[in-house]
Amino acid sequence: MADNTSQRLNRPARGAARVFNFLAWLPGYTRSELRGDLIAGVTVGVMLVPQGMAYAVLGGVPPIYGLYASLVPLVVYPVFGTSRHLAVGIVAIDMLILTAGLTRHADVGSAEYIALAITTALMVGVIQVVMGIARLGFMVNLLSRPVISGFTAAAALTIGLTQLRNLLGVDIPRTADVVELVAAAFSHAGDAHVLSLVIGAGGIVLLLLLRRFVPLAPGPLLAVVLGILAVWLLRLDQEGVEVVGVVPTGPPTPSFSGTSLETFRQLLPTAVTLSLVQFMSVISLGKVFAAKHRYRVRANRELFALGMINVAGSLFRSVPVSGSFSRSAVGDQAGGRTPMANVVAAGVIVMTLLFLTPLFFFLPVPIFASIIMVSAFALIDVRELRFLLRTKKVDGGIAVLTFIATLIIGIHEGVLIGITASVVAIMYRISRPNVAILGHLPGTRSFRDIRRYTKAEIIEGVLILRIDASFSFVNAEFLRDLIIEQSNDPERDIRAVLIDASSVNDLDTTAATLLASVAETLTDRKIDLYFGGVKGPVLDVMRRHGFAELVGEDHFFLSPHRAILHILREWDRMAVYLDAVPNKQQPGVDERD
Repeated sequence: MADNTSQRLNRPARGAARVFNFLAWLPGYTRSELRGDLIAGVTVGVMLVPQGMAYAVLGGVPPIYGLYASLVPLVVYPVFGTSRHLAVGIVAIDMLILTAGLTRHADVGSAEYIALAITTALMVGVIQVVMGIARLGFMVNLLSRPVISGFTAAAALTIGLTQLRNLLGVDIPRTADVVELVAAAFSHAGDAHVLSLVIGAGGIVLLLLLRRFVPLAPGPLLAVVLGILAVWLLRLDQEGVEVVGVVPTGPPTPSFSGTSLETFRQLLPTAVTLSLVQFMSVISLGKVFAAKHRYRVRANRELFALGMINVAGSLFRSVPVSGSFSRSAVGDQAGGRTPMANVVAAGVIVMTLLFLTPLFFFLPVPIFASIIMVSAFALIDVRELRFLLRTKKVDGGIAVLTFIATLIIGIHEGVLIGITASVVAIMYRISRPNVAILGHLPGTRSFRDIRRYTKAEIIEGVLILRIDASFSFVNAEFLRDLIIEQSNDPERDIRAVLIDASSVNDLDTTAATLLASVAETLTDRKIDLYFGGVKGPVLDVMRRHGFAELVGEDHFFLSPHRAILHILREWDRMAVYLDAVPNKQQPGVDERD
């Protein structure tokens, strides 16, 4: 569906639509769209009820908070969000980050812990709103594809392993340390509660079979219903199977508890991590569905919308929320057309809170473990890691490093190490850019890397270099040393150095100063320095710096071809070169820029 609605709005309406995005699609809302959104919303809502409760348990808060998080945010997102197919709500990875951050400050499930979780949602929302207003959406680029791939795989594995305590029915420490989790699970394996293990394993088998053979079936809901029936009919709660127990009835009421500045300071690392990870997830999902259905998602407005749903949700006792890939995909397959599907899903949550919460009394906790483990392990994409390693080893190495760091050291540390590794890799590539020695390709006016093009011929006496990077303080000394070293090749009588600057997009004063020292060194060796294809902004810096005057304005040409014509004309050897190029130039033609 093309994004034409906003084009039909008048100027004031377009201005309002920049903030309230529903004004861009609601005026043209059709009955067919409503039909699709109703089906998609009900489908996602039915899926969200068990998932929300399970993910709340993963986040260390009572199951009811998973339903609270699936209510107000779903109503707010359509007001501001630019994606028409994103299903928002509680997400497993968010809950793992939340638990990793909050267990340092409070006991899981305690009133203090719940208050901190809600406060974190508020902080995440405020950070995202500020970033959206300040148009800082580009900061998500810090989370590169390798970092996200490694982090997601590690987080998914950690999420799954954290549920061993609920699957086995034993007391295993709540921690994100995988080594400690596995060691504790092995040490308590003999104490496993058999009935809990059977229920959890049965739930896993059911979910996997439904995913394989009936992918559109509401697997989590069926697992919940069957688990409740089994416990209720066989009174397995009296045999030691842990159940949810009493679940409060009714929607959440507005509440806000004061928090000290020290608490904000303690929660800041977790809030910042969540802010970036959530936005990366949401914008990635949004772009997938936008490309499929031919419309645009706007990064900064999406960041603002994400912040608003977290701020509004926190006022109604919601934990941090973002976008769910699985629920978004289900909603799209079910025919969802606009963000209204989120409102319909919220309606399902309202009905559940008003009338169905008593039914969850006998819901066995091992079923939550099965839902979380199946969802989490599905996020481990081994093929993605293999692809990164095969395509570019550095990126694959960053993904593996992030994966290992997240598993062994921790969630926040793993993300930080991945980001640091990405920045270091970029800085190293910038400081050691590719510099190609060029030769002339016979029959053309082109010059190519002699290492890649065997037919490229070196022009006697001329060293032609192409710098494939901006020239800055980061790489200036490296490039200076390389130019001087290559020009001193004892096997070649270098009389001129020609730099193909067509790939140089920027030049700073440090680099310009070092270029001046290169020119002086070459002059002492009686070697001329020429430039071909220098871009306007770069040439402006050279002129303001005084470098162009030092070298001589007549040493700058539109292209390497024109520079070579000038050099060989000066050496009275132009005829040899012209014989090898098409459309021969006349000797009297001025080839300078």
